[in-house]
Parts: sequence; structure tokens; C-alpha cells
Amino acid sequence: MIENIKAFLDSKVIQYNHPNFIPNDPVSIPHLFTQKEDIEIMGLWASVLAWGQRVTIINKCHELIKLMDGTPYDFIMNHEETDLKKLLKFKHRTFNDVDTLYFISFFKYHYQNHSSLEAAFIPAGNITGENVVEQSLNYFRSYFFSLPDYPHRTKKHISSPSQKSTCKRLNMFLRWMVRKDNHGVDFGIWNQIKPSDLICPCDLHVDRVARKLNLITRKQTDWQTAIELTDRLREFDPLDPVKYDFALFGLGVEEKFQLL
Repeated sequence: MIENIKAFLDSKVIQYNHPNFIPNDPVSIPHLFTQKEDIEIMGLWASVLAWGQRVTIINKCHELIKLMDGTPYDFIMNHEETDLKKLLKFKHRTFNDVDTLYFISFFKYHYQNHSSLEAAFIPAGNITGENVVEQSLNYFRSYFFSLPDYPHRTKKHISSPSQKSTCKRLNMFLRWMVRKDNHGVDFGIWNQIKPSDLICPCDLHVDRVARKLNLITRKQTDWQTAIELTDRLREFDPLDPVKYDFALFGLGVEEKFQLL
């Protein structure tokens, strides 16, 4: 039995919140870029495509970037209709060409009106009070599908707390954009959501390890499970609870953690 869970997890955060974590993780995709818009676009896309083996996810993101001539933001804003034909071949699991083309339409619409994707997560330009991320993710889904004639099939790729989803992928994306430290993994380029407001991405690995450490008691895995886990992590660090995502994920994926 681990007597001091906080000290144990703190040591694992130090181990995994490190540039060595980047190459084998989808966060490596936005790290290919320096322009803020490219980081945001490919950060969101990489998180949405984060389904399955990490090697496959990363390879598919590289394929998508190549189809956009290596410059996602420039391609999205300046493409001709004929340029879109080559994207018709892109597919990852259930994400297909219909979804790809809608994502491009959304990004173009958004960046024609805003300088940062952060605005897509901020209702009415401001977000206050409790449950900040819950408000943010519910707003983002409604805004993302606000374009006329959006394809209904694409809705399965953008989750929200209102659907009771853990929103693992979007919470991971918010971690990348919001967390600020000097370790080089997360970007910390957004300012209107605080690191203390973030919700821990609750994927299969994190869920399994957290349950073994008795950080989760809820039987099912849904939005309230992610809230429960994050509330426990706030007991360890109220200002930056989601840094423990590195520890829980690393223990699950890299160490196949088993509590004896």
C-alpha cells in the first residue's frame, strides 16, 4: 500500500512532465509549430483524433498536416475549393472526409472573426463563477455546430458535459492550452481559463490508476467521475490539480501500474 499518495504522485509528475514525454504523445503534434493559430488548430485536431494507439494517432496527424501543405492555418484561410479534394482521402477510425471538411469550415469561420481559438471556449467573451470548464465545453460544442448545415455525423466527435461525457479529449486540449509551467510540455498560451479550473482528462488509463489509488469511488465513468477525480487532485494542489494527469497517465501507459 502506498502510504503517501501525494508524495508518490508528485514524484511521478516530475518524472513525466518533461520534454521527454513529448515525442511519443499526441502533444507532439502542436509542438511542430510556432505560430499560435497552428498550435491551436493542430492541438484541437490532435486531441479529437486521440483515439487508439498513440503511434497511429501521431502518424494520422502528420498525414493530415501534409495534406494541408504543412501549414494548417494558411491552408484553412487561403485554400481554393480544388485544394480540398486531396483531403477526401483522410480517415481515422470513424473520423472521415465529411468531418475533416467541416472542421476546416469551422476553423475558417472562427478565425475570420477571432484572433485565437480561445474565444470559442468563452461564452459571451467572459467566463466566471463555478464550473468554469463545464460552461466552457458546453458552449464550445454549441458554437462549433452553429454553422448552417453542419453534418450531424460529426457531432459524435465533439463531446460535452451536458451529454455526461468525461470529455477526455477536450480536457486534454485545454490542459495543453491553459497550463503554465516551465517544463515545456503544455503551452500555457491561453489566459481566460485558470489552471485551477481545469478538469483532469479521464481516459481508460487514468481511470484505472485513479481507482486503484482510491481517488475515484463513483461506479460509472462520466463527467461527474472526472469532477470527483479532479476534486481529489485539488486536495494535493489546488492551483494546478491537472498536473497529476501526467502521473496517472504515465503510471497507466508506461508502467502498467498495479497496486498490490
